[in-house]
Amino acid sequence: MKHITLRDLDVARIGLGAMGMSHAYTGAGTDDTESIRTLHRALELGVTFIDTAEVYGPYTNERLVGRALKGRRDEVVLATKFGLISHTGRQGADSAPANIRAAVEGSLTRLDTDRIDLYYQHRVDPGTPIEDTVGALAELVAEGKIRHIGLSEAGPETIRRAHAVHPVTAVQSEYSLFTRDPEARVLPVLRELNIGFVPFSPLGRGFLTGTIRSTDQFDADDFRADNPRFTKENFQHNLRLADEVAAVAAEIDATSAQVALAWLLAQGDDIAPIPGTRRVARVEENSAADAVQLSAEQLDRLSSLPPAAGDTHNEAQMRMMER
Repeated sequence: MKHITLRDLDVARIGLGAMGMSHAYTGAGTDDTESIRTLHRALELGVTFIDTAEVYGPYTNERLVGRALKGRRDEVVLATKFGLISHTGRQGADSAPANIRAAVEGSLTRLDTDRIDLYYQHRVDPGTPIEDTVGALAELVAEGKIRHIGLSEAGPETIRRAHAVHPVTAVQSEYSLFTRDPEARVLPVLRELNIGFVPFSPLGRGFLTGTIRSTDQFDADDFRADNPRFTKENFQHNLRLADEVAAVAAEIDATSAQVALAWLLAQGDDIAPIPGTRRVARVEENSAADAVQLSAEQLDRLSSLPPAAGDTHNEAQMRMMER
């Protein structure tokens, strides 16, 4: 698999998001054995970039990833996140220095490692100046507990303020054919500052795979059940967009997921999407997108698709994201 650099961090240009193995989706946490097989198969395929977070589970996903990487830690760039769980008794997001200290020690233990390669603030904490948060992270870099600093769903002003304290290696935000928001405001700042970009949900939470045709496929605790993009009117609109992706896939004998990932990879050599799965067959399919080539005409057609209908998150989650 081809590699890129996120600032100065070398990663395979297609990573693996581990969240769905333990959290949020239908069937999550039901088959750790298959999830570990998937992580091992990803390594065999050259996937070197694994993403998790303390809140996934909570905590169970980090433990799962730690078990899977036992004896193979040096083969991967390991990313995790802090800030959505408070270890200091505070309500809501907590990126205060004391909380970061508690969070990193817990993640290191659960991941069974002595360092985290990329440590993200999961969401911007309005109650803690970003300078204080990044200052605490810079201390962890100096101590060798983390190697690189990241932000997630941060806006341009926060990115600039954070980067002025200590170099930010990567910003993680939702980005796909369905979610183009970062293009206008975030990506130009990242490229100006030489910060890498890590798209999560690059397959539109499964929509862009073409395999979701009804919300009846979701369990009641699947977080897509109250996601605006999966409501009745929006769902039908977005199904039509997914069908357009499938039409391009049919032209080149690829899958819809591979086309959606190939389009993302064509947006720049500073982009490393992290499609999530807990199945071996899916990680094989997603990894093969590294070799998919789209023509200029196909890229234009895909880029010209209208926006997906509905917000990316429910109302409470939307309030946690910077614009």
